[in-house]
Amino acid sequence: MNKEKKQQVVSRLRRIEGQIRGVMNMVESDRYCMDILAQTRSIASSLRSTEEVIMENHLNTCVAHAIQSSDPEEKQQKINEVMGVFSQLRKQG
Repeated sequence: MNKEKKQQVVSRLRRIEGQIRGVMNMVESDRYCMDILAQTRSIASSLRSTEEVIMENHLNTCVAHAIQSSDPEEKQQKINEVMGVFSQLRKQG
């Protein structure tokens, strides 16, 4: 991951970390459940966005390198990795 992408991901994760601390405070303060759920949905959305950045980086670097290589096993390994992620996403959706 290049420096710019890494900083982008770290920044997003720090923001998510802050959101989680906020939700913990809400729970400890006995805030209204629907307000807490709204915040947890926001956290889930932020995590999905972060995953998209990481996946895009993976496709543009690791997968692209494997596709350009002459090693069929490396190509298949990267294809299987990406398909595994898609499979997990379908199960969640």
